[in-house]
Amino acid sequence: MKGFLILRIIAKLLIPYILIFALYVQFHGDFGPGGGFQAGVIAAAAIMLYGLVFGLPSARRLVPDAVVETMVGLGVLIYAGVGVAGLLLGGNYLDYFVLHRDPVAGQLRGIFWVEVGVAVTVNGVMLKIFYMFAGRRRRDRPS
Repeated sequence: MKGFLILRIIAKLLIPYILIFALYVQFHGDFGPGGGFQAGVIAAAAIMLYGLVFGLPSARRLVPDAVVETMVGLGVLIYAGVGVAGLLLGGNYLDYFVLHRDPVAGQLRGIFWVEVGVAVTVNGVMLKIFYMFAGRRRRDRPS
């Protein structure tokens, strides 16, 4: 897409706003529509747009495969870690009320970290799928 100057400029202008919108969806997911899943997909879409416009090698330099694969596992660990923290503090698995002296604050804290874990995992999985499909080579097709 080196010949499409306008597309490249528009993509460079839009990508930061897409990422900011992903953060908005992440942090306001408990007050309205959104949350970790949607925020993860939106953030991944920004990187996918970058990869489509500037090329897959550029996207892989921006977010390397090792980082993407780490994100998949890290998000699950964050999610599970919230549950284990509840167990260690004397509650049930994913019992948010024991995460703070004030049960409401504990509930907010627990939901926030679970949603962060979901966002990290979903972002990593979406990018991994994109990298795998975009990196395929076309095989010779019979006529």
